[in-house]
Amino acid sequence: MLYFYSRKNLNIYKVGVFRSVMIFILFGLVVGTPAYFVGKSNSYHVYSETEMLIKIRDADEFNKEKLIQMLIELNVKYPHIVLAQSIIETGSWRSKIFLENHNLFGMKEARRRITTAGGTQHNHAYYNHWRESVYDYAFYQCRYLSSINSESEYYNYLSSYYAESPHYVNSIRELIERENIKNYFKNQNLFTK
Repeated sequence: MLYFYSRKNLNIYKVGVFRSVMIFILFGLVVGTPAYFVGKSNSYHVYSETEMLIKIRDADEFNKEKLIQMLIELNVKYPHIVLAQSIIETGSWRSKIFLENHNLFGMKEARRRITTAGGTQHNHAYYNHWRESVYDYAFYQCRYLSSINSESEYYNYLSSYYAESPHYVNSIRELIERENIKNYFKNQNLFTK
């Protein structure tokens, strides 16, 4: 049953069953008909679960530009150095550790800090997605590199605690120079000279 308020009589009165049904039908036609034709004209396509997974995967597939953008968005310290590390650690994003573990930085699974790693595989941390690797590196920076205030301090830290090769820092510096990596971040003012 429907009830209506009459301003004229200042009363509430009951509407009969027939009138209630007619009001609902009329309301449905007024609202539903345009909605039906708008939806039909948009050629709405229902994607299967597989199609959706493919669309999501392809939309967020790794590329250098997306990595650069993420480093900027996360306000990673010295992103030009971090980008060079990623290139060196993954052999220009072709290594098994990157392709199978989605690990951009050769990171080991963290034991004493927050991490996005899912565990260890091939003696390195593995991630469900390449973006998780970037988040993990940002967590690493926050935990261990927050007090570093210059590139030279950053390179010293990498040489002492991060790198396995004694030539690691020189390789990073040469790559940054050769590939003009700082130019990717030039307008961001995210690093000091």
